[in-house]
Amino acid sequence: MLKEIIKETTDAVVAAIRGTDDIMNAVTDTVKDQAVHVFKGTGEVSAAGLDAIVGVASGAIQGVGKVGASVTDATGQVMHGIITGVSEVGGDVLGAVRKAAQGVIQATSETGGDLGKVAVSSVEGAIKAAGEVGANTADAAKAAVGGALDAAGDVGGDAAEKVRSALLASAALPRDVIESAIKGHHTSKH
Repeated sequence: MLKEIIKETTDAVVAAIRGTDDIMNAVTDTVKDQAVHVFKGTGEVSAAGLDAIVGVASGAIQGVGKVGASVTDATGQVMHGIITGVSEVGGDVLGAVRKAAQGVIQATSETGGDLGKVAVSSVEGAIKAAGEVGANTADAAKAAVGGALDAAGDVGGDAAEKVRSALLASAALPRDVIESAIKGHHTSKH
């Protein structure tokens, strides 16, 4: 099922981007629709839906990469679309943030993108979108950091260190929250 979700989302994002001059809004809207569709398709807003979020995020990043748009720029939009979609259907926003960050990092590692920049963009996008839907922004940041570190750990090599270093070096992120999330992170097997 995950492969179908990835393919469906990739195709939807490619089609949306090719049909517009406003790439970033097309990514946000398409990803939001996919997130809503996934939850309605599973018939539940629980674990099955959250696991599918990894596929939506991954497919979105792959779609962006296929049309040559900036994966780093689009990451925040992917996070925004997922968070607003999951919030709309009454799902677990923080769980979705963590799964979305995992999907974004996984897809970025597969497409050869900059894991550090994408991790920072995913946390920024999570903070912004969480604030818009009324979720706790510090908790959203911690969930995004956790998801990014989980996925980077799965990638292996120096991926986790690249992600950690980029998150800590970013002036745009709340350093105390990021440090706390990194210190408190324990890789969770998904």
